[in-house]
Amino acid sequence: MTAFVLLAAFSTTATAVLTYRQARSSILDRSQSALTSDFRNQVAALAPTLSWPANEADLARFMDRLVPRTRQASVRVVQSTTHLAGDASASGVPVPDELRGRVRGQNSYGYQRVVDGGVPWLVVGAPVKVKQPTGAKASAPVEVYLTASLRTEQEDTTAVLDAARNGALPVALAAILLALLSARRVLRPVRDLGRAARDLAEGRLDTRVAVKGKDELADLAGTFNKSARELESTVEELRGMEAKARRFAADVSHELRTPLSVMTAVTDVLEEEAPSMRGDAATAAGLVGSETRRLVRLVSDLMEISRFDAGAAELRRKELDVARQITATVQSRGWQERVRTCFPEGVRAGLDPRRLDVITANLVGNALRHGGEPVTVTLRSEAEDVVIEVADSGPGIPGDALPHLFDRFYKADTARSRSEGSGLGLAIARENVLLHGGELTAANRPEGGAVFTVRLPSRGPEQNDEGSRS
Repeated sequence: MTAFVLLAAFSTTATAVLTYRQARSSILDRSQSALTSDFRNQVAALAPTLSWPANEADLARFMDRLVPRTRQASVRVVQSTTHLAGDASASGVPVPDELRGRVRGQNSYGYQRVVDGGVPWLVVGAPVKVKQPTGAKASAPVEVYLTASLRTEQEDTTAVLDAARNGALPVALAAILLALLSARRVLRPVRDLGRAARDLAEGRLDTRVAVKGKDELADLAGTFNKSARELESTVEELRGMEAKARRFAADVSHELRTPLSVMTAVTDVLEEEAPSMRGDAATAAGLVGSETRRLVRLVSDLMEISRFDAGAAELRRKELDVARQITATVQSRGWQERVRTCFPEGVRAGLDPRRLDVITANLVGNALRHGGEPVTVTLRSEAEDVVIEVADSGPGIPGDALPHLFDRFYKADTARSRSEGSGLGLAIARENVLLHGGELTAANRPEGGAVFTVRLPSRGPEQNDEGSRS
């Protein structure tokens, strides 16, 4: 629209300017030619009437006969340094020195436009050739200057300018109106498409746009609607498949609990009898026991993940001494000899104790299995957050593995000498942290080893509301 309006404004302005310049030039040139021609003819006709040598009386009569009667003008006759003024209304307009020098030096006609008091004037100069007797002594040359007002021409050119401007203004307004109508016709469907695209990006997959007309924008709107329908259908299909997969994992995990309980009891008996067995039987009993425990952990992790996916995970906050809770987690698993702790006193927070135990156990267990001892657990309080850091002394985490550490079933095998876990521990820890409204990150320490940082809000939204009400 801006380009259209600018083009129209430029075209009308250029036309008006060119018209004005052409009209002004024509008016001034015509008047200038007429005045100059008439003046030259009069001077040529009256020059023979001058006696030689010309005296002031003769020059005065000569000047009176030259004064035009049709416009505001005056004539000046100059002989040497003598100036005789004619019409008093024009006597105040000076004759340019440049014009006088040209008339006197070149002994020819000349003219020049000047502005005096805001009024344009045309000054025409001409030498008067007086016939001298043979052998007579040369007298001072005679010059005649006509000063004529160009006010009428100025008014005419001003009228032309006003007409050009008045003609250009409606054209510019019409161009603006036409541009607005055209832009509205084109931009409204574009705005509708943009709004629909934003709604689609925000997840409203049932968004559609109205198809009007048979132009390119209508084709675009139809293509958008078709794409939106295909996307909605694909997303619904994927969501259905995802829901089925989650339900399958939850059902399988649930159905495995009973046989696994029986298998666990049997393997406990086998492990008790393993010392009395010989050869392959003892080895098989130990292998069955370890794999059964691993399968039990896997099923437990799958059931935990399925609860997160189903949105059934509940957070039961309690006011905890965080240092004591972490210490209990380490001791209950027999890691107190392998883990160093750095806990300040008095760090309390409203957290779910069971989920804090899962977070700590998974991070410390991961550091012990895949990092290097000693493992250090650090606790500190920052503003309204509780920060827990679990650092190991191993080789660290490969750069290409860092973005995927919390993906389900991901194992950075190239960085691990053993891969006994299921690949769900870190994912479960992260889900529990997010359930608290916190953040879990992983990085490599400059001095070597990996560090996992847990940042948990010390008080949940419900507790903050209660605090504000109290």
